[in-house]
Amino acid sequence: MKIPISICWLRRDLRLEDNAALYHALKSTEPVLLLFIFDTEILSKLTNKADARVTFIYDTLLELKTKLQAQNTSILIKTGKPLDIYADEILKEYEVRQVFINEDYEPYARQRDEAVKDLLATRNIPLQSFKDQVLFSKSEILKSDGSPYTVYSPYFRQWFARLDNEFYLKSYPTEQYFKNFLKTTELPFPSLEDLGFTRSTLDIPGKHFEEKLAAYEQRRDFPYDDATTRIGVHLRFGTVSIRHAAHVAYSMKAFKWLSELAWRDFYMMILWHFPHTVHQSFKPGYDNIKWRNNESEFEAWCRGETGYPIVDAGMRQMNEIGYMHNRVRMITASFLTKHLLVDWRWGEAYFAEKLLDYDQASNVGGWQWAFGSGNDAAPYFRVFSPELQAKKFDPKNEYIYKWAPEYKQEKHVQPIVEHAFARERALQAFKEALAPR
Repeated sequence: MKIPISICWLRRDLRLEDNAALYHALKSTEPVLLLFIFDTEILSKLTNKADARVTFIYDTLLELKTKLQAQNTSILIKTGKPLDIYADEILKEYEVRQVFINEDYEPYARQRDEAVKDLLATRNIPLQSFKDQVLFSKSEILKSDGSPYTVYSPYFRQWFARLDNEFYLKSYPTEQYFKNFLKTTELPFPSLEDLGFTRSTLDIPGKHFEEKLAAYEQRRDFPYDDATTRIGVHLRFGTVSIRHAAHVAYSMKAFKWLSELAWRDFYMMILWHFPHTVHQSFKPGYDNIKWRNNESEFEAWCRGETGYPIVDAGMRQMNEIGYMHNRVRMITASFLTKHLLVDWRWGEAYFAEKLLDYDQASNVGGWQWAFGSGNDAAPYFRVFSPELQAKKFDPKNEYIYKWAPEYKQEKHVQPIVEHAFARERALQAFKEALAPR
C-alpha cells in the first residue's frame, strides 16, 4: 500500500536551508519527498555536452543526496519532460497529496508549471507555489494604480524602503522540520553520461561573498581587480539564498552591491509582466532597426578578434572561464549592437550559451539596456568608445593583457570597423528606425 506523500520539486533552488517551498512542504501533513527533474526540453538545446552548468547542477544534487542521507532520506532524480514525468511516472509510483514549488518567472518555466498544475488538478492534487528566488515578487512592488514599474529608480526607492522590515530578510528555518522527510532508502542516481553529458573542467566560483563586499563598493568597475563576488551562478541555481545575500549586504551597508540585487528583482518583475521582451524590444520602435547582421563580423566578435582590445579581452574571458566582468559585458554588448549593428538577440543567445551565471531576466534586460531598447536604457546616441572605456577602467591594460596578450605587441589584429564611422552609421540607423511613422 502506497504512503501518502508531499513532493517538493526543486528547480532553481538547489539547497535545503532557507528554502520557501521546502519549508512549507515540511510543515504539511504528509512526509516529504524531494524531486529534481533533468528537463530534456532544456538539456536538448545545450550544444556543449560538457556544459559546466549541467556539471554544477549534477554535483550540487550529489551534495544534497549526501546531506539527506543523514536524515534517512534521499532525492528522487528523473530525466525527461516534466509533464510526462508526472503523468507517466510520479503519479503512478507515489500517492501524491500535494506538490510544492518555488516560482520561476521565465516564460518557458511558466508554461511548464501551468501544464503540470493542470495535470495535477485532474487528480485533485494542489500545486503550491512560493516566492524564493527574489526578495520581492512580481506583484509586491507596484505603482499606486497597480501597474508595474517600468523605470528602475522609483522601483528601487520602494524596494530599498521595504528592507527596513526585517520580515523580508528572514530565513526559513527548514532545519527544524527535517524529521518530516519521507524515510526512504537510497534512490537511483543517473550518471552524467546517462544524461548525455560529460564532466566540465571549468571552475565554479565559491559561495562566500562576504569578504568581497567592501572591495565591490570601491572597485567594482575595474575588471582586472578581484572586486566582484561572482555569486551569480549560485543565485541563478539557488545554492545561495537571496534573503541571506541581501541580509548580509544590508547589515554591512554594501549598498552598491545591494542595488544589483534590486536590479535582479526588477528584471524578474519586468520579465513576468512583459514576457514578450525575451524576443522583442521593450520600446517597440527599436524593432524597426535595420540590422546589418554580418555573420563574419559576428563570429569575430564571438572569438574576441574585433581589433578592440577591451572587447576582445572580455569575449576571451567569457569563452575561457564562463564569466565576464559586468562593465565589460556592457562594452561588448554596446559594441555588437551599435558598432556592428548586429541584432541584440544574437548576442544575448551567445551569452546564454557561454555564461555560467546566465539568467534570462537579467541577460535580456542587460542586452536591451546596452542596445537602448529596454528599461532605463542607455540612450541610443550613447555609443561607448571602447578605447575610452579601456583608458578609464583598465588604465594599465592589465585586464587586456591578461586575456588578450597579443596586444602587448605592436602587431596585432586590426579593428574591424573604425569607431567614428561606426558611431555615425549607428546613429543614422537609429534615427531612421525611430522616426515618426
